[in-house]
Amino acid sequence: MTASPWIPSLDVPLVLASASPRRTWILSMLGIPHVVDPAHIDESQEDESDPAAMVLSLAAKKASETSRRHPGALVLGADTIVYLSPHVLGKPGDPEHAKEMLANLSGKEHVVWTGIHLAMDGKPIKGAAVPAKVRFRHLAEHEIDSYVATGDPLDKAGSYGIQGPGLGMVESLEGCFYSVAGLPVAATIELLRDWHAQQTKGNKKA
Repeated sequence: MTASPWIPSLDVPLVLASASPRRTWILSMLGIPHVVDPAHIDESQEDESDPAAMVLSLAAKKASETSRRHPGALVLGADTIVYLSPHVLGKPGDPEHAKEMLANLSGKEHVVWTGIHLAMDGKPIKGAAVPAKVRFRHLAEHEIDSYVATGDPLDKAGSYGIQGPGLGMVESLEGCFYSVAGLPVAATIELLRDWHAQQTKGNKKA
């Protein structure tokens, strides 16, 4: 059961198909009870030429995969990428790779795309792809070295996390801060509200 000031009671369990501590933290801040069951999918075959379609597809696949283990539950999948045109920047392979990514992002604007998608009983329902523009200030080599040495960038797309010490690299942000952290707040609330409204409408017709 869900009790939040921002969405009506969903009347079904909500499952987050992600191991990201940032995403579960954001849902918890919104007062949305949920359980966590990360999805395990192959992300290697995605087309990187359309970042919006890519994150939407990955979020849908994650939600659908996890939902097969939770009959009757509503599952929320999410995926975040860093896009420095024309390249998608994934997680770094090692510290040197992280330094290379950050040097490429230095002084430039990039787009962080986060896709969210709902699924139930193995079937995708509805989703959204949300962009946020981030500009890094010009970074000195020693700053990049110091940040990478913290270990913070090694498990994050684009080799940084805005909700931690990586915030010190950001010069400006246009869009949702929490979307860059992994879960767009307004879009997530709207998605859950829309699902509830459709369920309520269907129940009244029945």
